[in-house]
Amino acid sequence: MNLKEVKSKEIFPGLSGKFVHGDNITWVFWDVTKDSEVKEHQHIHEQIMHVVTGKFEFILNGTKKIYQDGDVVVIPSNIPHSGKAITNCKLMDVFSPVREEYR
Repeated sequence: MNLKEVKSKEIFPGLSGKFVHGDNITWVFWDVTKDSEVKEHQHIHEQIMHVVTGKFEFILNGTKKIYQDGDVVVIPSNIPHSGKAITNCKLMDVFSPVREEYR
């Protein structure tokens, strides 16, 4: 498979992703438009977010920080989090177990 062959899906306004699923993980390649927001939420999935390019404000369990090129955030299961793109961003997320709702 080549990532160019994977269709992008808009999950939230301004947040489009290409989703790759294994048996136990989901890997997402996001294109995020400046000022797009992900409202506070939590889920059973462990998540690791990587900021490939851009600046992304992220709030994890009440602590706000701006992440940029190369930064990685580990998000434990069931911890509230939210985010906002300060610039256009490219992000990668890995979720375990699989995010079935993204299939």
